[in-house]
Amino acid sequence: MQDKQNERDVRGVRIDRVGVKGLRYPIMVRDLAQKTQNTIATLAMSVDLPHHFKGTHMSRFVEVLNEHGNIMHVENIPQIVRQIRKRLDAENAHLQIEFPYFIRKKAPVTKAPGMMDYGAVFLANTTQNGGIDFVLGVKVAVTTLCPCSKAISARGAHNQRGVVDLQIRSTKTIWIEELIEVIEHSASCELYSLLKRKDEKFVTERAYDNPVFVEDLVRNVAVKLRKDKRITWFRVEAENFESIHNHSAFAVVESEPLKKKR
Repeated sequence: MQDKQNERDVRGVRIDRVGVKGLRYPIMVRDLAQKTQNTIATLAMSVDLPHHFKGTHMSRFVEVLNEHGNIMHVENIPQIVRQIRKRLDAENAHLQIEFPYFIRKKAPVTKAPGMMDYGAVFLANTTQNGGIDFVLGVKVAVTTLCPCSKAISARGAHNQRGVVDLQIRSTKTIWIEELIEVIEHSASCELYSLLKRKDEKFVTERAYDNPVFVEDLVRNVAVKLRKDKRITWFRVEAENFESIHNHSAFAVVESEPLKKKR
């Protein structure tokens, strides 16, 4: 087999990221209610490639992963990223872990239980000083009701399902459930997997009583996150799948990174 990393390339083009993606792997994550939760993650692993190297060793990414056992644990992520950088002789290494996260959620009136799935992501990147830059992200579906439609309509108002994509950096542990709660409390109403008639009446009226534009949604999230001293950076994007248009509406807020005190 040809050793791509020992073969020289003369085109003078550095590659920012090269690696493998779409790799599914079991993972155990922390669960606020049950302590731990087993799920299936989709991974992307990559490194930078200097201009003089022909290519990287793709098999080594999977080898590093397999060396940590049949299940990936969150506590091992920094070690895995550092090992990727070392084994592939790279300056920078990157690991992206996306997975479904499940919460047992009760309906608001009847308390009928149901499982809600949310999107979650861990992003881990090595830094020049040998540290790890870690980002936690969640994707949460919500209901939004249009304030303008409510104001001008004699009967009802149009509403739609939206998705909020939130990523944060923090100095201390932030639970996935905490971020989900921030988002759901910033929308017109949260979603449920199971609703009976009394519950449906409740969520319909709750959304009507709490109309928000997509701009309001990201601002509501931003205001809540700014009050949390553990969070050093965040980016929140909301997209509303408009029910009366054939396009979506979106808004983004990104905070300034906190500067370290000298």
